[in-house]
Amino acid sequence: MSQYTATAAPTGPIVADLRSDTVTQPCAQMRAAMAAAEVGDDVYGDDPCVNRLEASLAARLGKEAGLFVPSGTQSNLLAMLAHCGRGEEVISGESYHVIRYEAAGASVLGGVALQALPVADDAAVEAADVTAAIKEDDSHHPISRLLSLENTNYGKAVPLPRIEAAVAAGRKGGLSLHLDGARFFNAITALNCTEAALADPFDTVSVCLSKGLGAPIGSVLLGPADLLARARRMRKMLGGGMRQAGILAAAGLYALEHNVERLTEDHARAEALAAHLEKLGLGEVSHATNMVFLTPRAGVDLAPLAAHGIRTSTPVPSMRLVLHRDVDDKDFDKILAAFSAVT
Repeated sequence: MSQYTATAAPTGPIVADLRSDTVTQPCAQMRAAMAAAEVGDDVYGDDPCVNRLEASLAARLGKEAGLFVPSGTQSNLLAMLAHCGRGEEVISGESYHVIRYEAAGASVLGGVALQALPVADDAAVEAADVTAAIKEDDSHHPISRLLSLENTNYGKAVPLPRIEAAVAAGRKGGLSLHLDGARFFNAITALNCTEAALADPFDTVSVCLSKGLGAPIGSVLLGPADLLARARRMRKMLGGGMRQAGILAAAGLYALEHNVERLTEDHARAEALAAHLEKLGLGEVSHATNMVFLTPRAGVDLAPLAAHGIRTSTPVPSMRLVLHRDVDDKDFDKILAAFSAVT
């Protein structure tokens, strides 16, 4: 079982869903922005909201162009396929999403090999491991082409110097660089850095809009215009071309304008929840950005959570608890009370 398939369902009304920040619902103001969106056919490049989203996010991150796609998995896949040819290789961390949670799409659909590296306690990959993984020019080996990093990873915001060291090793070995920024804005919030500072070392960056930012659907792949043109063609091949997608892009534009600064609230609640769980002595607890991980000690009965309307993943062996914009102060008090009822 994984965090995506193991769920403890409440027995009554749901008070808070802590399985993921992907469960967020569009707020009334976001829905109004979606309803008012000016739309066109994005496959023809005619949707003004999509064009505005792609251009504005590219400018914020210091990239030349953007491409709006349905999901972060597709965004990462398009990046890998655009960077790599068949028989070439992506190097990434063993716990990173492109290795663990994307169904080996680059291999299945693109003939691209995936090389997994150890991930350190701070969620970085070591520069020395990057260097060692780059294959020599030998017909026995795949051609090492792309280093794909991730920030955040399991909630941990990788410090910029650690990112830069791995990037430098990749550049020295002739690799292109991609960042899976599914929670890009959680990372810059935790690191207290600018968007451009985190994005600058990379050729391409994937940014998800439907996690902490609260949009219902969508990610944006950002990078050079020529590479994004290849990705756009591949998006069509994958069935990712959408027509009047401005309704969705409008949600992304609203999220970028209104929901970035409030991520500090999610981080603060995660820290407070971790402290509460440690005080209760329920097991091993850790937290980073908007995530808390609980490995229950033997004999702990978590059934009261469902009875209190708290929806969580089932520990396998750790329980991931994710704070997000749909958890307000009133909900949070109920979450604390529910855990206090655990014995």
